[in-house]
Amino acid sequence: MKILVCISNVPDTTSKINFSTDNKEFVSAGLQFIINPYDEIALTRALELTETSGGSVTVINIGDSSTEPTIRKALAIGASDAIRVNALPKDAWFVASQIASVAKNGGYDLVLTGRESIDYNGAQVAAMVGELLQIPSVSICKGLQIDGGNATLEREIEGGKEVVHCPLPLVISATEGMAEPRIPNMRGIMSARTKPLQVVDPVEVASYTNVLGYDKPAPRGQVHLVASDQTDQLVQLLNTVAKVI
Repeated sequence: MKILVCISNVPDTTSKINFSTDNKEFVSAGLQFIINPYDEIALTRALELTETSGGSVTVINIGDSSTEPTIRKALAIGASDAIRVNALPKDAWFVASQIASVAKNGGYDLVLTGRESIDYNGAQVAAMVGELLQIPSVSICKGLQIDGGNATLEREIEGGKEVVHCPLPLVISATEGMAEPRIPNMRGIMSARTKPLQVVDPVEVASYTNVLGYDKPAPRGQVHLVASDQTDQLVQLLNTVAKVI
């Protein structure tokens, strides 16, 4: 089985996010970057499948050379090789187009992504890749089993779960429950240095979005503590302060 796993280079969740003075650009200086956690789940499940049934796992990232430490971590976790599309990820359409361009002639049985990246939370790439490759895509899956040329997928829905059967090739976005992310061991870290990392040029695609600016969420307001017997005061605050918020 040949699997392509798409990984994003995202700021660590504990990072303090800042923008330029005109709020036009994201400031990455001084931030710690990691593999997008949902992508790491997808990568781990891909490795589990190939360890059981044989095959290879290739990771792909759209980014400049600064993302290579993140790619090398994916290789240390167990991926066979990596591809870096040498371009800054402009938006979901751009990223999906680059992934599809690489995948269309790669002969992959599965293309796995995380459900969304934790920086932009768009959850669009998997479906776009499936459409561009003209193969099925199933989003936000917490279970994945492969039997021959077919996949059985489990998704959470309101009030229960949904089981989907789909033939390969297939695009899947993974969420919590599909696998438990792995920590690379020393042997994996050492071997990652010599695993192939191919750098390819991006394909040209039309641009449909333009970032006008960034805004941070408003700071949290003052907390109002109300004694349990002061119901009148609580009602007044709900009708005045809470209504404004």
